[in-house]
Amino acid sequence: MSHADDIFKENCREILLSGYDQTGETVRPRWKDGTPAYTIKKFGVVNRYDLSREFPILTLRAINFDAAVDELLWIWQKKSNRIDDLNSRIWDSWADEQGTIGKAYGYQLSLKHQYPEGCFDQVDRVLYDLKHNPSSRRIMTNLYNHADLHEMQLYPCAYSLTFNVTGKRLNAILNQRSQDMLVANGWNVTQYAVLLHMFAQVSNLEAGELVHVIADAHIYDRHVPVVQELIKRETYPAPKFKIDPDIHDFYAFTIDSFSLEHYQHGEKITGIPVAV
Repeated sequence: MSHADDIFKENCREILLSGYDQTGETVRPRWKDGTPAYTIKKFGVVNRYDLSREFPILTLRAINFDAAVDELLWIWQKKSNRIDDLNSRIWDSWADEQGTIGKAYGYQLSLKHQYPEGCFDQVDRVLYDLKHNPSSRRIMTNLYNHADLHEMQLYPCAYSLTFNVTGKRLNAILNQRSQDMLVANGWNVTQYAVLLHMFAQVSNLEAGELVHVIADAHIYDRHVPVVQELIKRETYPAPKFKIDPDIHDFYAFTIDSFSLEHYQHGEKITGIPVAV
């Protein structure tokens, strides 16, 4: 059984059994038919994944690994906010008239900042520090730029990463303000596990622990039956994550640089309604 499955099931059970039900309150999200999208939520969920032991992808249902990596590279490598730079249409609902998501996600990572050592964007600063200052306790990124929030089509959900090198292990804390457990949990954990492996490899380090801190972990009202069915499903062993060992330049990775061996999973779930 995948440890990621254990964590997901436990999170969902806790939310359904003892979470706070927002039904009837004033909420911002809406379903496509205009009705309020209520949630059952839990505050302050903290999950830990040891990447040296297994790759944390759900086996309860199929996670589109290539699409998850594609979005990850779009944000962290291309540093793009243009939806045409993606191979999927997952951001179409948030696109503006210019075909962008505004000053969000990749846009923030593309901005240059002045440091004593020179001018870097946030990604290049992490790469520089992992090579030159691995013992630093200041290696972090943050996408939640208050000055630009009014020009973002969606405020960043997973908004900050804090890196920590312990011996030869690269660990990271992912902070997320809000998480749709059914739609996004398995997706985000997969993505940031891949990202940690990427940073580790190009820095001559080993991928260590990914700690995922979720402020508001929730299940939408229309997702409850799907989640209840999911947590009863059979699970499988975690697949083997493969990364091209010859790549030592962060910007040389492509979708084809990563693969999963023996990824067994339950039936794919389609047609999940998404609140906007």
